[in-house]
Amino acid sequence: MSDLELRGVTKAYGAAQVIKGVDLHVAQGEFCVFVGPSGCGKSTLLRMISGLEPISGGEVRIGGEVVNHLGPAERGLAMVFQSYALYPHMTVRQNLSFGLENLRAPKSEIAERVTAAAQMLQIDKFLDRRPKDLSGGQRQRVAIGRAVVREPRIFLFDEPLSNLDAELRVEMRGEISRLHRRINNTMIYVTHDQVEAMTMADKIAVLRDGRLEQFGRPLDLYNTPDNTFVAGFIGSPRMNFFKGHVRGGAVTLDAGTTVPLPAGKFQLAEGAAVTLGIRPNGMKPGNAGLPLTVASVERLGGESYLYGTAPDGTAVTVHSPGQTRIEPGTQIALALDADDAHLFSTDTTRSLLRKDA
Repeated sequence: MSDLELRGVTKAYGAAQVIKGVDLHVAQGEFCVFVGPSGCGKSTLLRMISGLEPISGGEVRIGGEVVNHLGPAERGLAMVFQSYALYPHMTVRQNLSFGLENLRAPKSEIAERVTAAAQMLQIDKFLDRRPKDLSGGQRQRVAIGRAVVREPRIFLFDEPLSNLDAELRVEMRGEISRLHRRINNTMIYVTHDQVEAMTMADKIAVLRDGRLEQFGRPLDLYNTPDNTFVAGFIGSPRMNFFKGHVRGGAVTLDAGTTVPLPAGKFQLAEGAAVTLGIRPNGMKPGNAGLPLTVASVERLGGESYLYGTAPDGTAVTVHSPGQTRIEPGTQIALALDADDAHLFSTDTTRSLLRKDA
């Protein structure tokens, strides 16, 4: 296994710049997830790492070696795609061994690696079947097994679970996480699903419009987002945002309430335009606070979600533990927990959290 480093990596198609100077270091053995909205450049960046897409500028380093000039087969990587890309006329055993046969590995070594990978991924009972005789989850295990048998320096996953149903996605998330713990290899995983990112990653790279917005551990991104984009993207449901101004150590919201802020936590300038962010579980129905008109209610049994609008038209989502009696059309007030509040500059969208807080 090896580490991965990107230094000022760019990609342009003619005048269109799609990757705009990405700097990133993934340590040896880490599970790193590239996440972001559609079109942010995450799959393009993965293809540049793999060698399937030439880079326009910067360096890709694997194990300290610059690999810009190396083709995909020379980089020692293995890639698992969104489509299973299995050979339909071959059995599972043949699909697993095909890459090693092309590398002219000894037959005994091929048999040993195929058996080990099949047992690890629980597909050893299907070795003589063809892909058409397998379920979607079994096919994805075969695609992953084909990568495992190569014993690559780094694994690359390009939205491998997108074709699976919700229940199977959860199961396969666990399978891939367990695989990482077993083999302790460096893995780069692309997804648009931030729940996958939060539950699987050691580190998350949040991308937007070809730029790296923030890189760090999942809970660090959740608890201390660098800007409103990361704050709104990481966490489900997304964070609520309210416009306001700093007044005497508190934020007066345009939505109609004042939120006192913990002393010394934020960099505050009197009168500054700010955006206050608070997650759905940081607000509770109470006797006073932010007015809310409830538009709809989701009752999930063990928890409920209220959706509504504040007086200034701001859309608001509230998490309510357990079962609620609040009905659509109800007017309620919300108490905002100041300790759970995030504060951002409205002008720059950057966090105002003090670095020494």
